[in-house]
Formats: sequence, C-alpha cells, structure tokens
Amino acid sequence: MKLLIHGRNLELTPALREYTQSKMERAIQHFEEMVKEADVHLSVERNPRVARQTAEVTVFANGTVIRAQERSENLYASIDLVAGKLSRQLRKYKERHSDHHHSHGHSASTTPTTEAVIKDSSVDGSLLEGKEVHLPNPGVRRKYFTMSPMSVDQARHQLDLIDHDFYLFRDEESGQLQVIYKRNHGGYGVIQARN
Repeated sequence: MKLLIHGRNLELTPALREYTQSKMERAIQHFEEMVKEADVHLSVERNPRVARQTAEVTVFANGTVIRAQERSENLYASIDLVAGKLSRQLRKYKERHSDHHHSHGHSASTTPTTEAVIKDSSVDGSLLEGKEVHLPNPGVRRKYFTMSPMSVDQARHQLDLIDHDFYLFRDEESGQLQVIYKRNHGGYGVIQARN
C-alpha cells in the first residue's frame, strides 16, 4: 500500500511519521487486498488559543474514495480516532460488497479499477489550448470530478463513505444532478430541480 503523509502548520518529525504509519497500517491490515493508496493530512490550527489538531485520511479502495476526519486537542489522539473511524468504514464497505448479501447464484458487481477508468476517459489533444486563465473569486474553491450515473441508494452509500453532510450525484434515471444530504433529525433528503 502506498501511504502519503502531509503536514500543515507543523513539522513532520520521524516519530510522528512512524506513529501515523503504524496506525494506518493497523487500520487497513484486514483490507489490504482492496486498498492500494492512502493519503493522510495532519494539521494544527495556527491560532494558539484554538487547540484543534486534525487528522484526515483519504483511501482509494477498488476505485471508491473513502474519507475520514477527526479533530481533538492532541494530534496523536486525532490520529487514533481517525484510524478507528477508517477501519469501521472499510469494514462497512467490505461487508456491503461481499457476496453474502446476494441470493444464490448472484454476486456483487465489481467496481472498475482506477487504471480502467483512466483508460476509458483518456483525453486527446490539449485541455488548455485556446483557453484563457481566469482566477476564481477569493474564498471559492472548485472541485472537478467525473460523475457516473447512480441510484439514490448508491449515492446514500457514497455519502456514508466520504463522511460529509452532502453528496452531489447524477441520477441514473433522469440524468440530472441531485444532492443527497443528512437531515438534522435523522434520515436523508434529496434536492433536485423541478421540471
């Protein structure tokens, strides 16, 4: 497994790097066959009055992104918490994709590998030719990603894996963009355009 460790507003000491690596390896040890890469971001708030230290992990498992984040007053505690959370999310992902959920004679569909997705969507020519550079407004961060059509149930599953409050997806029936979100009082909601 490829493990990348990044630090923001802190010095990544060999002890901190070694501790993070051992915790991540222990969290992923039962899922090594599906996890090929893990990206760990450790950060400390610049304001000394705010004792918030964050550990964030993004794992690429069989083409699916699984993300976990934890904050506490101690970076080592944040690493412990995020390792436990990641392990639980990987277990949930593996159980959901194992064959025991299907009737006899049927198996789970396989998720394409990252390499297969990249081959399918290769780009011919230059993406920059004939375009001007426009900087976004300050404070606006843009993210771009491919959106394969999926059902609401699949989107809900993705929302649970990425550990966010909402998830933007393309509905497989209508082809329109929709947002699924976690409701404050439990359950989920979907935002979609009215025709």
